[in-house]
Amino acid sequence: MKSRDLFERALRRIPGGVNSPVRAFRSVGGEPPFLARAKGAHVWDVEGREYIDYIGSWGPMILGHGHEEVVEAVRRQLDVGMSYGAPTEAEVEMAELIAELVPSAEVVRMVNSGTEATMSAIRLARAAAGRDKILKFEGCYHGHGDSFLVKAGSGAATLGVPDSPGVPAALAALTLNARFNDIDSVRALFEANRGQVAAAIVEPVVGNMGCIPPKEGFLKQVREACDRAGALLIFDEVMTGFRVALGGAQARCGVRPDLTTFGKIIGGGLPVGAYGGRRDLMEQLAPSGPVYQAGTLSGNPLAMAAGLATLRHLKAHPEIYEQLEKRGAALEKAARATILQNDWPVCVNRVGSMATIFLHPGPVRSWDEASACDRGRFARYHRAMLERGVLMPPSQFEAFFLSAAHDAEIIDKTAAAMRESLAEAMG
Repeated sequence: MKSRDLFERALRRIPGGVNSPVRAFRSVGGEPPFLARAKGAHVWDVEGREYIDYIGSWGPMILGHGHEEVVEAVRRQLDVGMSYGAPTEAEVEMAELIAELVPSAEVVRMVNSGTEATMSAIRLARAAAGRDKILKFEGCYHGHGDSFLVKAGSGAATLGVPDSPGVPAALAALTLNARFNDIDSVRALFEANRGQVAAAIVEPVVGNMGCIPPKEGFLKQVREACDRAGALLIFDEVMTGFRVALGGAQARCGVRPDLTTFGKIIGGGLPVGAYGGRRDLMEQLAPSGPVYQAGTLSGNPLAMAAGLATLRHLKAHPEIYEQLEKRGAALEKAARATILQNDWPVCVNRVGSMATIFLHPGPVRSWDEASACDRGRFARYHRAMLERGVLMPPSQFEAFFLSAAHDAEIIDKTAAAMRESLAEAMG
């Protein structure tokens, strides 16, 4: 079976042939490889071609594919059941471990996806504040909830439809869009909507318009602006949680949000989401309080087993973050050297094990700058990398991810592929 044959079959039964839009390769051309297996830092397609993987299931595989401790934890759980619809010890242990590693998450509720986590956090914030409006940032993607598909990043930006049909105008009007790294835009929106904004939600390190770090002090300024406006602050750490640091991006920046959303790594590669925060807020959720949210498969035992094994390994081996920083820095250095040597209009953003090559002279600090990238050249770069056996996210507006399995040899091979691919794309 070939990827092309599978894609043709998929097009007949699945919208666009994929179950998540960014997988379709439409923005980079060609057809997606259909993957058959993965191990460590590598994946193989159905035709047996091997790739160095920098998608990592879009972030969860921080230990690499098929990590022995994670696989064994799932096997043990399989032997005793896949789902019960009743409380389990693992759910309690997960909540306790998240609260230990991320102190702002005093109480935690498990859900099934990052989108479900952000939607639920917004409902809770609106109820707690008694207000309807939310403030988000242009190019930040918080899942496909109606309130978020207004100037969104990730797949919505790739498809060119950030304002999705099907989102009621009345609901979209309740979403305010500030500019990331522009505190004046935040303050102006709070002032123009005084007493109406329930919460501001932000990716503390943006990953859904490419990797964009916050300016020094920006997140503290957002925290202060929220406090002055009487609004809650929500950190969307679905991507950054336990990736950029063991305590997430909030541990790096020293800012304590009121609510935090999680996903990806806490499921170890299985579907998962969670949100947590101040006890007085979280205890407003049913059945403790009146704010309703439920989920049949929330806290699924398999996801809890994989996630606990991953988090426990990271906690026991904090040196992994030093290793990821070292490998990420080496790849960044190699890319920057090539760019400078050739005077190409290309720049690199990186935070820990998240990074993006922007086909833009830089700097890239906001959606306006990210959206000005040369997407045609990025598509040529992506295809050239794929031909050299390196699988990158098929969008200019997605971060790529390193794992603990990306050793020095793999980084060197990737750097060589980058040099050749950039030369091909810029030629």
